[in-house]
Amino acid sequence: MPIVSNGPLSYGMQLPVQSQSAIYAEPWEAAATPADLVRIARAADRGGFAYIAGCDHVAIPRRLAAGMSTVWYDPVATLSFLAGVTERVLLMSHVAVVGLRHPLISAKQYATLDHLSGGRLILGVGAGHVREEFEAVGADFDGRGSVLDESIDALRAALGPEEYPEFAGERFSFSGLGQLPRPAQERVPVWVGGSSPAAVRRAAVRGDGWLPQGDPRDRLPAQIARLYALREEAGVRAPIVVGAITEPLYVGEPGWSVGRRTLTGKPEALAESLREYAAIGVHQIQVRFRSRSVDELTDQMAAFGADVAPHLGT
Repeated sequence: MPIVSNGPLSYGMQLPVQSQSAIYAEPWEAAATPADLVRIARAADRGGFAYIAGCDHVAIPRRLAAGMSTVWYDPVATLSFLAGVTERVLLMSHVAVVGLRHPLISAKQYATLDHLSGGRLILGVGAGHVREEFEAVGADFDGRGSVLDESIDALRAALGPEEYPEFAGERFSFSGLGQLPRPAQERVPVWVGGSSPAAVRRAAVRGDGWLPQGDPRDRLPAQIARLYALREEAGVRAPIVVGAITEPLYVGEPGWSVGRRTLTGKPEALAESLREYAAIGVHQIQVRFRSRSVDELTDQMAAFGADVAPHLGT
């Protein structure tokens, strides 16, 4: 089911296991298996989650490995794998660093994913931040913002309905080159990630959705207002889906330390807190649950879907 700006508040999640940054990974994820990812994806499918998402890094330099780790599953491979074991949940790259690849390569990968999944792709894109990653593959790190802008435009053409898409830009140009299969969707939604001024502008001008990165609640109203002002200034009249990443969650009263920032408590209280996002103009929230095992995580997901979601206005 598509996520729309005039619908109820939707909820999705970044998958654990597939990216294991020290900022958010739980200890149990280090020994997790593909079977655990399948369990989590199926729990999301059953629990009414709008999407599951995977990150994108090609290689992590040693200087960043202690914080970021080197565990970053390929998003296309991971989401394609999980497409085969789920039925309705949408599949999102959050985010694909498309500047690392020629747009035709990205288009081939993501068009195939959308085709195989029956039209469940959300293409989340971002500029990237790891210089060594860009340099290793011969991509332009310093110019990555303008590369991303042009890549989005090129991907719009390459993921459209035409078997022989055409595009002519400063860096990329193609015509007379056929790519089948086409995406199952008539228009693949492109959501732009990032909270910098450049990222917000990019989302406003080019995005079907905006994926803020780490904006606390009190910053979001001003950011959302700027997003709409820039969109109006650019003459873009199509609706845009505004997202937010919530605080960590734990449904119920935990018997262990879940961290000071984690929202805990009864389902009704959690829902009341999360409804504040809708009140400030957010259309979809990305949730993350504290957990000590895959069993606890899937239990949390089930409890959220059964007991919290009905109070979100969904």
